[in-house]
Amino acid sequence: MRILDRYLAWAVIGGTLLTLGVLLPLLGVFILADEVDSIGVERYNLFQALLFMLLSLPRYAYLIFPIATLIGALIGLGTLASRSELVAMRAAGMSVSQVVRAAMLGGVLLAVFAVVLGELVAPAAEQRGIELRRQALSGDVAQRTPDGFWAVDKGSYVNIREIRSGTRLSDISIYRIDAAQGTLVATRAEGARYRDGHWILENIARSRVSSAGVEVERIAKAGWDSMLDPGLLKVVVADPNALPVWGLYKYIRFMSVNKQDAGPYEVAFWNKVLHPVLTLSMILIAIPLLLGSSRSTGMGRRIFVGIMVGILYYLVSRTFAYLSLLFGMNPFLAAIAPPLLFISGALLLLRRVG
Repeated sequence: MRILDRYLAWAVIGGTLLTLGVLLPLLGVFILADEVDSIGVERYNLFQALLFMLLSLPRYAYLIFPIATLIGALIGLGTLASRSELVAMRAAGMSVSQVVRAAMLGGVLLAVFAVVLGELVAPAAEQRGIELRRQALSGDVAQRTPDGFWAVDKGSYVNIREIRSGTRLSDISIYRIDAAQGTLVATRAEGARYRDGHWILENIARSRVSSAGVEVERIAKAGWDSMLDPGLLKVVVADPNALPVWGLYKYIRFMSVNKQDAGPYEVAFWNKVLHPVLTLSMILIAIPLLLGSSRSTGMGRRIFVGIMVGILYYLVSRTFAYLSLLFGMNPFLAAIAPPLLFISGALLLLRRVG
């Protein structure tokens, strides 16, 4: 049975990889189409648009991975069913539970691959793509590091430790060197708000360093003329779904300490934690769909069924996510409910075909 287990597992893996190989180029075309209008602006050219598209694909691969697994299982196992191999395995004494176990073996390997993709590859690749795109479009020099966001702003060096939103910043340091007078002006503000087209720095400590010594000035509020407008800063505020689990956990703790609403990040956190469960549940759904259909069912029909189930899952999961955000539903329950509903449905179908 171990040979059959490996055979079925590789059928699931091969079908999933084939599905990703078809879907990702299509997504790449859509991403590139969105960038066409930006090509030619400042230093943003076709090569950089292609690079941005390639760096964005790992995240999209992670997002569609469960659906790709469902379609891949329908394709891989469906090919065996159309060649009567599944029937032969059943006739040789292989039970439905053994078919499920073998398919799940492939699912576990795919789930591990998805975790590596979503936690290590996709966040780093997408952040790099966003930075390269922004630098090419704006023409400035800026970088996000573990010490915060750095930018060159009209001759000043700016460090922003926390970007809470496009219009709220905290812990800002601004350094400006006046070569003519031989002075260094270091400004530190606890926070900043964007109002009426201008930044307002709050709780400021300004130090002027010169050959005569250091002068320190404290100001409650002051205007800040900066090219870093909210539209530019929003690109460095990562989409919750693009952050790794550990990054989401740290940000949720930060927002909780500061008594801010971390709802979207909590939902994204639990969705990421439960992502492997979702991948396995999609394979579990595929098996009764195959065993309950005739061998003459075409591949196109199987793919269509997979797409419809995937769309249904997306609608259900979005519904629970909105319930969590609008009505205060527990984020863990909002994330676990859709997979549990689909697993329950798959188990009921398995009982019928078993």
